[in-house]
Amino acid sequence: MVCAVAGINSDASILINRARYYGQIYRRTYNEEISCEQLVRHLSDLKQGYTQHGGLRPYGVSLLYAGYDDDHQFQLFLSNPSGNYSGWKATSIGSNNSTAQTVLKQEFKEDLPLKDAVALAIKVLSKTMDSSTLSSEKVEFATIGKNKDGKIVQKIWSPADIDVLIKESGLAKPHEDDE
Repeated sequence: MVCAVAGINSDASILINRARYYGQIYRRTYNEEISCEQLVRHLSDLKQGYTQHGGLRPYGVSLLYAGYDDDHQFQLFLSNPSGNYSGWKATSIGSNNSTAQTVLKQEFKEDLPLKDAVALAIKVLSKTMDSSTLSSEKVEFATIGKNKDGKIVQKIWSPADIDVLIKESGLAKPHEDDE
């Protein structure tokens, strides 16, 4: 699984470490990988528990989980600070997410090839970021997919790859030398 975070990074770090720990415990106990939804449910239950007790500060973070399991294939889940979670085909979290949702509703199609899906993600980021220009310094990018052998691969895109994506999308800021 890969995660995107919106909110308090220290809370996200705690939850991600809990997810890793719980995934390892599950693997050791059952000798198989935990399903995506089961892991998301476990973390959401933890987050929800902190909303019910006086003196405990709720986790101030929304997480977007992308993962794969053999039963349900590729999956995308969103969990908010209250502990609610839901499954999606495409969604967003963070500031300006209503704008992102609008773009996704208009342009997302289930059978998008990876190249088009990445271009759509770049477009969504360009419309929702609080910056006038999109750059690899302000964006992190990860994908999860299958390689030719059918093995699941997670790719954390390098800044150079992100710059190429932005340039291909036509959203790059021209360098002063180019003008």
